[in-house]
Amino acid sequence: MNESVDAEGATTPLVSAIIPTYGRNERLSRAIQSVLEQTYENIELLVVDDASPTPVRETLDSFDPTVDSSFRILRHDKNRGANAARNTGIRAADGRYVAFLDDDDRWDETKITKQVQAFQQSGSETGVVYTGVRKDGPEGTTVSTPIASGDVMTDLLTGTNFGQFSSVMVDTTVIETAGLPDERLPAWQDREWFVRLAQHAHFRPVRETLTYRQTGLPDSITKKFEQKRDVAYPMLISKHDWVGAEYGTYYERMFIATMRRSLARSAVRANRYREARKYFLLSALANPLYWSVYPHLVASLGGRWSYESIASLRQKVTSGPASGT
Repeated sequence: MNESVDAEGATTPLVSAIIPTYGRNERLSRAIQSVLEQTYENIELLVVDDASPTPVRETLDSFDPTVDSSFRILRHDKNRGANAARNTGIRAADGRYVAFLDDDDRWDETKITKQVQAFQQSGSETGVVYTGVRKDGPEGTTVSTPIASGDVMTDLLTGTNFGQFSSVMVDTTVIETAGLPDERLPAWQDREWFVRLAQHAHFRPVRETLTYRQTGLPDSITKKFEQKRDVAYPMLISKHDWVGAEYGTYYERMFIATMRRSLARSAVRANRYREARKYFLLSALANPLYWSVYPHLVASLGGRWSYESIASLRQKVTSGPASGT
């Protein structure tokens, strides 16, 4: 792995920043800029163009990969999906660590520095370092503060939010053991991968908000819900229900309950309240002790009006870390 030495004689391992992108060239420049502005210097940037209708190389007027060997654009001949693009970046990466950035997200300028420091201050068992995340969207702003550390499998099984791809940095030696992100999944790609990574490595949080996500961008919310319901949900359950079973009945039931709650929340976003009620109820039936699902179930009984009214009231009277969805 490539390493450099800073002015104080400390080694700085190479970090590969991977940005998968498709058809969002107007937002991509901001994501690229947030990588180039990092205080950490030993970074290679790989932008993976997943066959955008207008090739990325033709639209990045302010960036010239031909004069910077640390900046590469890789392009797929046909659209293969976000995980396939991430995997193309991983395979081409030369870094000791890889960090992912979705094309509509951005990083605080100190993010990579603080994540590398966290790795260097940890033992060899640490394979993933993740940060706090701020989400800005039509429903307002939420902030998740990372807490879970070490063996986080039970946290994953009970629905803890680890911040999606844009917040994590992963040691490539762990990827060699856990495997690449699953290209078959149309949704919850990060959640599935984190379960596999946690089987082989510890997680460590950087308890600062260093990742900024933009949610609610134009796309097919209904299509996303249907992909989760018909493909991602059954696949995740079939791939990983045995993990919950190994930790006991409570965690086995909680894994199913949290997945159903996530599916119900997706139905809410798609204005499919009948299905939302169904999956909130199924979540409660999977684990009757999953208390946080009941307010959502009750709120969904009256459809959109009651759900949004109660959600707005809760947002006014509560504050704190965002829960997993």
